[in-house]
Amino acid sequence: MLPPFVDASWLADHPEAVVADCRSYIDDRDEHEAYLRAHLPGAVFVDLNRYLAATPTAADGRHPMPTPEVFAEGMSAAGIGPDDTVLAYDDDNGVMASRLVWMLRVTGHRAAVLDGGITAWRGPIEQGEVRREPTVFPAVPWPADLVLGIDDLDGRQLVDARPAERFRGEVEPIDARPGHVPGASSLPCRESTDDAGRLLPVPVLRERYAGLKPGWVSYCGSGVTACHALLVAEHLGLPQGRLYAGSWSQWAATDRPAELG
Repeated sequence: MLPPFVDASWLADHPEAVVADCRSYIDDRDEHEAYLRAHLPGAVFVDLNRYLAATPTAADGRHPMPTPEVFAEGMSAAGIGPDDTVLAYDDDNGVMASRLVWMLRVTGHRAAVLDGGITAWRGPIEQGEVRREPTVFPAVPWPADLVLGIDDLDGRQLVDARPAERFRGEVEPIDARPGHVPGASSLPCRESTDDAGRLLPVPVLRERYAGLKPGWVSYCGSGVTACHALLVAEHLGLPQGRLYAGSWSQWAATDRPAELG
């Protein structure tokens, strides 16, 4: 099995892997422009908003899961085939690249996050667009037991992967109201990495992730960075988690109760 996280040396031993740049920002920065300025050799750009998420709505959240057909279209356009191994990276502790990797892994494909992202790469950097030959990537339904909706959360162990200050409701820069889903625990995904964006040592992560029970659910602001927590749990050999795809952006847009603190 390909582990969910690999280091930069892995790529040197696996030149056949398709490298995917998955940078994405919630501010005014242009992720595609950042890709064009500098990316790993041969990396294709995978647009989160176009192919890894559906159109945002108040009813569904900021990054609802795309249809399998849209996801397949994106992979095909990027030249990613069903038998390819994908190495995805970003410039944000791996939390954005995790969305693509999780989507591929739960549908039976080989994919991993580059631990440390673009800053961990010590080789040459390329500029401009990379276009691979388009492929035929089959549309595979999302596993119904791993992608949960807002009405599927009762009795579940909920883990909130957002920064702790957003969980507590001290700040809310983007969603409709502050707070968290009642009963959820805070497990900020970016705190699973060090200052260089690399995963913390396994013993430290095991302490952070202690107490996860089978069927636990990860959520964040919009269902993207929550995937990082799911992959870290897999990295540690812990019970497989589920994704609440709508996450706080969906919950906050309803009149359902919220907790602060």
